[in-house]
Amino acid sequence: MNYSQFLMMPQELGLLLVFALVFIYDTFMPSRSQRFLPCFTAILFAIYTALSFVPCVVTGMAFSGMFETTAATWVMKNILNVGVLLVLLQAAKWSNGEFVSVRRGEFYELLLLTLLGMFIMISARHFLLFVIGLETASLPIAALAAFEKNHYESREAAAKYVFTAIFSSAIFLLGISFVYGLTGTLYFNDIAPRVLGAPSALLITALAFVIAGVGFKLSLVPFHLWTADVYQGAPTAVTSYLSVISKGAAAFSFLIILVQVFGAAYQAVWQWMLYALIILTITVGNLFAIRQRNLKRFLAFSSISQAGYVMLGIIAANVLGMTSMIYYVLVYIFSNLAAFGVIAAIERATGRVTMDDYNGLFKTNPWLSFTMMLAMFSLGGIPPFAGFFSKFFIFVGACKTGSVAIYVLVLIALINTIISLYYYLLVVKAMFIRQDECVIPTIKSHWSERLGMIVSVAGIVLIGLVSCIYVALNTASQESAQIFMLID
Repeated sequence: MNYSQFLMMPQELGLLLVFALVFIYDTFMPSRSQRFLPCFTAILFAIYTALSFVPCVVTGMAFSGMFETTAATWVMKNILNVGVLLVLLQAAKWSNGEFVSVRRGEFYELLLLTLLGMFIMISARHFLLFVIGLETASLPIAALAAFEKNHYESREAAAKYVFTAIFSSAIFLLGISFVYGLTGTLYFNDIAPRVLGAPSALLITALAFVIAGVGFKLSLVPFHLWTADVYQGAPTAVTSYLSVISKGAAAFSFLIILVQVFGAAYQAVWQWMLYALIILTITVGNLFAIRQRNLKRFLAFSSISQAGYVMLGIIAANVLGMTSMIYYVLVYIFSNLAAFGVIAAIERATGRVTMDDYNGLFKTNPWLSFTMMLAMFSLGGIPPFAGFFSKFFIFVGACKTGSVAIYVLVLIALINTIISLYYYLLVVKAMFIRQDECVIPTIKSHWSERLGMIVSVAGIVLIGLVSCIYVALNTASQESAQIFMLID
């Protein structure tokens, strides 16, 4: 075996090094030093994230073409690293809590392990390696969802996630088995030319199962039924990770599978079905979000709707679509983690997570109210915040295809954006306009929580205004366009 191939995966090796150092610290450091593990992990991961932003100089395939590093995969992994760093900051105080501290090491190790699985998914160019990455990313999340094992809701969330992961993986593997039976290969590049021409019934079935399997991970309607219960029952730190990092990796992988592997067959058979999935996902997510009073369930249905918007960049199948999708995930990470940062700080201090508890919050906690307001504005797409630009670019990328159907789809998405503005502003109304006596006292959040919220707010305000970020993402997408068979 040529071990130099491992040099093609520097980000994965760096992540394994971070994992090893965290494991050694957790295993061998004395008990009086264990409370510094969250700070040690955050600093170590911040150094790793900073080093990962060194321009990508290693591109190409490894392990007989099963693993590939491109400019786009490099950028996507860096974006996920930023999101994980914010989660680590927001979870530092929680992980040192009375009921969690005894297992704090396992929390960080499982978190890093599932991130490694997502990295493998993003770079996989063979379905067997993709499944390995998918399971490596999924199984630790089930353990994380049950992390507060003394709480019934946490155990329930883990059970529901496990059953969902089992069924979705089984459906996905069945689809892959059909693909192998039809083409005789599991390599992405080898499958593409063998599915050209008139699609057979076996290919249509295989593609349906593959879409359904990935649809569970993305929480696309009608594969979304697990999302709200798992988000509500899991610890807030795990919910925030699941809502942004997991979705970002799944969205990028879905783009590669649809375009690079099934491009011709997808456009001939399933394009209209994906249009229907997107409309259902955005609409159902919005309508159910209006009814929610628990803020974690509220953001669960919001994330379902946001997944529909991300899909607009995927079905565009062009350079602008990929750029817009990656940019959307970047903005979504900062916006959603800002909201979850506020929810986590208040829940840790008071145990309150319902929207009614936030009535008059501005009177007692103006900084937390301001952060939540900016997060809601960005998620709703209100200018001049980053969420407005992410929605604008995702709509432009989709419209570049030029078909009448896509124009209708974008119009429906725009109408749904108005609906989403209504329920996002319900949170703002509760904090700033409702005159009820606030039940949440003044909270002094932990320094790590404040730092995470400050970084998130800076991202919400600046990402849309600093044009070089979008230009860099577009450059990476253009460099990877030929590899992923994107339309320029």
